[in-house]
Amino acid sequence: MSDPEGASPTYLEWFADSSTLAGMAGWTLLFGYVGSIAMYAYAFGNHAVDIAGIEHVLGLPLRAVLSLSIIGIFVALYLVGVEESGWVEVALVVVKIAVLIGFVVVGFWFGSSNGGIHTGLDSVSFAPIMAAAMSFVAFQGWQLLMYSQGTIKDHSDTNPTAIYLSIPTAVFIYIGVAIVTTSIVGVALVSEHPEVALATAASEFGGYWGELVISLSALFSTASAINATLFTSAQFSDRLIENGLLPKKLDASSSDEFHADEDLPKHIILVLGVLTAAFTVAGSLEGITSFASLTFIVVFGGTSYLALTQRDHEDVSAIPPAIGLVGTVLFLPTMLWHLFSAQRGVFYTVAALAAVSLIVELTYFETDLFGSSADGRSSVRGD
Repeated sequence: MSDPEGASPTYLEWFADSSTLAGMAGWTLLFGYVGSIAMYAYAFGNHAVDIAGIEHVLGLPLRAVLSLSIIGIFVALYLVGVEESGWVEVALVVVKIAVLIGFVVVGFWFGSSNGGIHTGLDSVSFAPIMAAAMSFVAFQGWQLLMYSQGTIKDHSDTNPTAIYLSIPTAVFIYIGVAIVTTSIVGVALVSEHPEVALATAASEFGGYWGELVISLSALFSTASAINATLFTSAQFSDRLIENGLLPKKLDASSSDEFHADEDLPKHIILVLGVLTAAFTVAGSLEGITSFASLTFIVVFGGTSYLALTQRDHEDVSAIPPAIGLVGTVLFLPTMLWHLFSAQRGVFYTVAALAAVSLIVELTYFETDLFGSSADGRSSVRGD
């Protein structure tokens, strides 16, 4: 591969010299991104239902209808070539961060004055580890950033700086939000109704307007996340198609390189939209989140292991992949055991999805059942 913007699959191809491994990693990431978009669409529907106060329309569950609608809107926008304005996305992100920081600050003040703030660190529990594993999907945005490097000025310097600053910032915000929410409304509500926990907590110290601000912020946040993830997933698919890791028939454009949204492979956008719709209608919020998190943990854990084996390479530092590998070894079995012991149905669903994904990937990369497997991937293998 000559293009370094392929992220994990590219690096796997470079270091492992295996187009099959690179392709399977790419497909697994795509499945994870579908799960991510479905998760955002599911949450969007929940937040909208909470604001509207109506659960059914014409006998249909409003949550599912709204989730499907928001997916359809963004798929349609990209099919007709509507480009999102960058400054709008930046404005949305700034507003979301301001609202969350305000929630944490006011929530800490309110909680301290009414029963105290509880971190949960006073007892030994696997809950924080499980929570970290479940929320792994929340960090997939940094992976998506790798697919847009070519559009960022001085990306070789800008991206590392942005990543190393933004990840701890996001972690601190997440932790603050979690502590405030669980302290005000309790762990039970967060566990049973995670989609409305933040808004409920905000209503305790902000009343109707506090709940409304958080709910609207969550609505725009999830819509923005759907848009950004769908766009960059299509970019990622374009890279995979260009490198022969996805069938060429999925690219309806005549362009050899990605330049703008009008060059997005429209067939793959339709495929992503259909799969996402199926996920968000048939799945549960926790099941979708678990599947997406597991796919990312597996791929990033494997990438960390491979990078660690290449630590003698001048461009590879041993510390980040070592931390990533330790995190994978810690989080993956813990998450699987939790799902198996506490949520057996979710565990079997996630296991079935993983098995189907693996079978489809192996069938494509190890056989010629889909056609064009040899010619399509020859450029990747260097044949």
